[in-house]
Amino acid sequence: MSGNATALRGLRRPGWKGAGLGLVAWLAGIVFVLPIAWMALTSFHSEADAATNPPSLTASLTFDSYREFFGLDGGASPWPGLINSTTASVASTVLTLLLALPAAYALSVRPVKKWTDVLFFFLSTKMLPAVAGLLPIYLFAKNAGLLDNIWALVVLYTAMNLPIAVWMMQSFLSEVPVAIIEAAQIDGARLPTVLGRVVAPIALPGIAATALICFIFSWNELLFARVLTGVVAETAPVFLTGFITSQGLFLAKVCAASLVISLPVLAAGFAAQDKLVQGLSLGAVK
Repeated sequence: MSGNATALRGLRRPGWKGAGLGLVAWLAGIVFVLPIAWMALTSFHSEADAATNPPSLTASLTFDSYREFFGLDGGASPWPGLINSTTASVASTVLTLLLALPAAYALSVRPVKKWTDVLFFFLSTKMLPAVAGLLPIYLFAKNAGLLDNIWALVVLYTAMNLPIAVWMMQSFLSEVPVAIIEAAQIDGARLPTVLGRVVAPIALPGIAATALICFIFSWNELLFARVLTGVVAETAPVFLTGFITSQGLFLAKVCAASLVISLPVLAAGFAAQDKLVQGLSLGAVK
């Protein structure tokens, strides 16, 4: 009898433990989502209500901040900045993947000598503070006539994201069975075919995770976009800084603009969440 009671207590413990972990996960999720929810609520308040301290939850709601953000009341339109950010982020992500895939293949499936030193060199380029390279890059862009040019940002973002993309994809591609690649080569498949039809489909979750990380980094970049662009190539983060003026901080407008500018990243993360989880966990279990 006592043995049965002990067994029953042993069966109950995992349930209580799982419920506790689930409660902690929900609390952590609420903590992370609460600032975003508060920002969304503030964006629907008037500037007078948004500036109150403490903020009012029962204040009247209005779309004035969104009307001003989209230029419906005669202000500047955000669409050029959003289009520029989309162009720079998507184009640089595609270029980064096209360059990182063969490099990661050479470092994983067909490793070169001292490949760990090569990976460390790639990663060491990310250790340089961005502001340290700002002046040389600005002078180069000025002498090359690439100031206020969106394609200068495409090349720059590609160079910035390439090291981390190679590092991530190398770990993903190392999980690809070599036997499958050898079988394709025996059948006469060349390297582009092997990469496009054999390696890429198998490592698709890892590629999707890498693409999402590169897209987020490019979309959120502000320092170089602020210095290298003006009117024609202004990106969305640069446009967002225009709401902070000498007249003060327009909190409701900033919240509305921040929410709209964050939507593409949130949408991309939501659309690729299954691939992102698979990619980030790829190779974690041997």
